[in-house]
Formats: sequence, structure tokens, C-alpha cells
Amino acid sequence: MNLLQIWEKVWSASCLDACAPGLAEKLGNPVPSHSVLGSISPYYVQRYEFSPDCKIVAFTGDNPASLAGMRLQEGDIAISLGTSDTLFLWIQEPTPALEGHILCNPVDSQTYMALLCFKNGSLMRERIRNECASGSWDEFSKALSSTVTGNNGNLGFYFDVMEITPEAVGIHRFNSDNQKVLNFPKEVEIRALIEGQFMAKRIHAEKLGYKVMPKTRILATGGASHNKIILQVLSDVFNAPVYTIDTANSACLGSAYRAIHGLVAETKVPLADVVKLAPEPRLAVTPTAGAEELYHPLLKRYAELEQKVIYNPTSSCLAK
Repeated sequence: MNLLQIWEKVWSASCLDACAPGLAEKLGNPVPSHSVLGSISPYYVQRYEFSPDCKIVAFTGDNPASLAGMRLQEGDIAISLGTSDTLFLWIQEPTPALEGHILCNPVDSQTYMALLCFKNGSLMRERIRNECASGSWDEFSKALSSTVTGNNGNLGFYFDVMEITPEAVGIHRFNSDNQKVLNFPKEVEIRALIEGQFMAKRIHAEKLGYKVMPKTRILATGGASHNKIILQVLSDVFNAPVYTIDTANSACLGSAYRAIHGLVAETKVPLADVVKLAPEPRLAVTPTAGAEELYHPLLKRYAELEQKVIYNPTSSCLAK
């Protein structure tokens, strides 16, 4: 992807020249991911008894294939809440940056997808659960529910290990006056963690050109997607409904979807129509009334405070 000019969908001559001479001829011309390249080789017909009519569809990477497997549509977000938290975004007008990745959309050649990875995911949530909720997710959820949306202005940054987006490390807590504090009450700590993780995701998604739309859906998967209290915070921060999906082997499933789509793509049939009989995601939560107005100034504050905690090699601030 680093050799491709994503706007014109052609190889970057300067990048190719930096890699090797004559590389363009070896690579061939880029084509849309749904393109049929031709029929299968006679070798596979004879050796493995493939049908000679079997068509070969252009390949894509595992992350774009996962976007197809989760059946994202324009404006959707997919978030995997695992050891690392990963966001897949369907974007119309991307603004590439040094953080995250912008790729061509594998199911719509006129749009793009963005990929963001956050290293401090479930292990960070588990550590705060152990310290503040006796290792119990039930206690964690009760504490999260007991605090008000917006956490009375208390914000936190929780990076046990060096974060990818942004490049920061350590535990940083700020009260409603933007003053750094050493500790929060346990229930405030829990909400600061969850709200902070999701606000960071929205802020950095929007830096790449993502915009929440009226039809936006958040498709959540991974361990934390089973916790509706956590999903409620996610829904409130993004002001969008959250759905849960079963996405085991989503890249493999997406490749199968793309193969089917490739056979009909020339007729302009969208992928959504091709896979319309697949199981629909399940609605988990919807935004709380008034949450959007509350989070709007908090998102601005969080983005400003984030600049104060960006990693500085001379800083002695380390994770607890």
C-alpha cells in the first residue's frame, strides 16, 4: 500500500524507483479489488480438479478483507475490543496522517477505508478492573453505571505500554480544571478509563477524515463487546447505535464475499446486495439522550490534554 498513490490508484513512480529498477513492469497495473483477472490456470484444473470456468478475483489484504467480512457500509465503524483495540472505518474523503492507515476500500473502488490500532486495550481494562473492582466485571460494570456521563469533567489517559495512537506512555489524570491529579476514586477511575479510550478513538478517527453520519452504525466485536455497560459509553461518545457481530475469521469470510461480489461487480451490484441474506448484526445499545451535547466539549478538552501527555524521552512519567 505504501507504493500506491491512493488518489489516482496508480503506482508512485518515485517510490518504485526507490525500491528497485523496473519494478512497475513486474508488479503490473493496479486494478479494483473486485476485478476478475481471468480463469484459473490449467495446472489447478488438472491437478486439483477445479472447474475450468473458475474465475480469479484480484486479491486484497487481510484488514480490507475483514472490512468486507463485517459488511461495513458507508459511515460505519467496526471496532474490535481485544488485547489491542482496532478500528475499521469506511471513509469518503480521507485526510492521511502519520498515524493510522488509509487504504483503498476493497468493496467500493470510489471510497476508502481507515485503520487505527490502539495497543492498550483489554489488558489495560483488566488491570483497572483488578485494582478498582476486585477483579470482577460485574463490580466494574456497577461502578461504571454509578458514575454520571462525562465523569464530572474528570479525564484520564491510561497507557501501561507505549501507545501507538498517540505515542504516549503512563497514567495521566486530570480534574475538571485540567489540573493533573495523582488519584481518582475507584468508580471515577473506571469511567475515566472507558470514556478516555473511546474519546481517543473518535478523535483520531476524525483526524483521518471520518465523520459520524445519521446512518452511522458501530459494529463491535471482541471480549468487551459482551459488556453492555461499556458499549453504552461507546454509543454515547460516538452518538451512534452499537451493534454486536460474530466475526470469527472475518478476513476469510470477507474474501469469500469478495469472490462472489467479483462475479457480479461489472453489473454495478454493491456488495451489500450480494450478501443481503447473511445474518444481520444485533442492536445492543443506542445513545443516551443529551450525551452528544455533553461529550462535545469533553472531546475538545481531551484532544488538548492529549498533547500534554505525548511521549517525551526526557520525561520521568511512567505507568504505575
